[in-house]
Amino acid sequence: MKACIIQPPYSRDVAFSDAYFNYKLDLLDQCDASVDIVVLPEYSDVPCATETREETLFYHKKYIDVLLKKCVDTARRCHTLVFVNALCEADGNYRNTTYAIDRNGNVVGKYFKKHLPPLEVDVLKLDTSYTRTYSEPYVLDIDGLRYGFLTCYDFYFYEAFAAIARQNVDIIIGCSLQRSDTHDAIEIMCRFLAYNTNAYVLRSSVSFAEDSAVCGASMVVSPYGKVLHNMRGRFGAATVEFDPRDKYYKPAGYGNPDAAHYEYIEYGRAPWQYRFAGSAVVNNDATMPYPRVCAHRGFSTVAPENSMPAYGAAIAMGADEIEFDLWPTRDGEIVSCHDRELERVSNGTGRITDHTLKELKALDFGVKFGDAFKGLRILRFEDILRKFAGQVVMNVHVKPLSMTDPYPEATMQKIVSLVRQYGCQKYVYFMLETDHQIRQFKAYAPEIAVCVGHLQERPWDIVDRAIAFGCEKVQLFKPYFNQEMIDKAHAHGIICNVFWSDEPEEARSFLNMGIDTILTNDYNLVSQAVKKGENV
Repeated sequence: MKACIIQPPYSRDVAFSDAYFNYKLDLLDQCDASVDIVVLPEYSDVPCATETREETLFYHKKYIDVLLKKCVDTARRCHTLVFVNALCEADGNYRNTTYAIDRNGNVVGKYFKKHLPPLEVDVLKLDTSYTRTYSEPYVLDIDGLRYGFLTCYDFYFYEAFAAIARQNVDIIIGCSLQRSDTHDAIEIMCRFLAYNTNAYVLRSSVSFAEDSAVCGASMVVSPYGKVLHNMRGRFGAATVEFDPRDKYYKPAGYGNPDAAHYEYIEYGRAPWQYRFAGSAVVNNDATMPYPRVCAHRGFSTVAPENSMPAYGAAIAMGADEIEFDLWPTRDGEIVSCHDRELERVSNGTGRITDHTLKELKALDFGVKFGDAFKGLRILRFEDILRKFAGQVVMNVHVKPLSMTDPYPEATMQKIVSLVRQYGCQKYVYFMLETDHQIRQFKAYAPEIAVCVGHLQERPWDIVDRAIAFGCEKVQLFKPYFNQEMIDKAHAHGIICNVFWSDEPEEARSFLNMGIDTILTNDYNLVSQAVKKGENV
């Protein structure tokens, strides 16, 4: 099999756009019937660097029809496969798309780039909706070979390589526009990718200058990790012959039969060590849409509050958020319970903070709710994270130990370290009541959002406090809020929760006021009112 990788010149000056676009077309015209695969770079419809969405779309619209027609004509004329990356209209916006064109000139597949960098999200404002849910690696079967895909920024996400490897791909098409990495760095990535997936990597990019040490590096790499050709900065095209059936197999551990590298790795893989939630991962707090329903202390009308059954029931039904409360034990463990006192929620007496974890574990936290839950034990914060990390946004109410004194530093650090340990910085926000707490957590963990809570002595100041402390959310406490407060919070980019509503009509009235998240004890009832027409 012979592959042709195309590497055109590229400039920050859009005045070269026509010349560099035509350069690509001329290279396609030079292809002949000896070539089986042609790969072009990312944004082949935008030949030079652009600075705005409007400018990018101008060149896309100018060139896209000509580009795709030339690729189709080349596929038919040379009886070859052509892979080309360009923008593609989708759902009223545009997606970064790699088109797969078969030997008869038919578009047989479209790969939408899975990882979009800030430029594409914030400046070009491309559609990212499809990236918010779990999806298998995109694979095409063409002429008896399996093709996988990565586009530019995708190459940096090594955790995805194992998922691609499990698809038994033969060739990975990489349309790229990496403009800051050195040739050597890009070669390391491609060799690592080829070796880990047991596939040939065909990468096409652009070049700033033939003597540049960055950008460029269009190449072909074998499953052995060997670079068959690296164009480095050279303009033009390169052809490489290879046998896609020639894979690298090695002993799967000393004395074992030969296997692909990824097969050996899969044998001993323990994903719980480093990867949470798998296909159950939901949007994080910054990207999950509003309005939301937050299951207060879990689905606490069907199971004991702050218990695994209550959290699990809410999450299984699709709760956007769960809310729970944290206290430190006498021996420094962090546990979940609403009350500091034990009498209402358990068969114990006294304060949680005066007992060790072992002592609390001996108590029954289910029997007060009903005999069916007899024997439930208190949960540690880590138990919740271990079970549900990444599957729900967590509204974590860190209960103050004093309304006037600072929060204990060691306890704060332990709570934050657990969030970081489970990779949940973007899935957790802290609901904090006192000014002391807010200052401390904001200073120690600025990457974790803070929701300002109700202060009994200053209930109407909650929005002003959030603005003053630079907090991301407020948790309004009925009846101590009004429309003016909601509007003021939104004007400052602050999300508004409300505590609480178990009545559908009341919940709808809160939504009409602009409330973003409703806390409820009856997730089923209120979620149906809030998310009418959605699957909840």
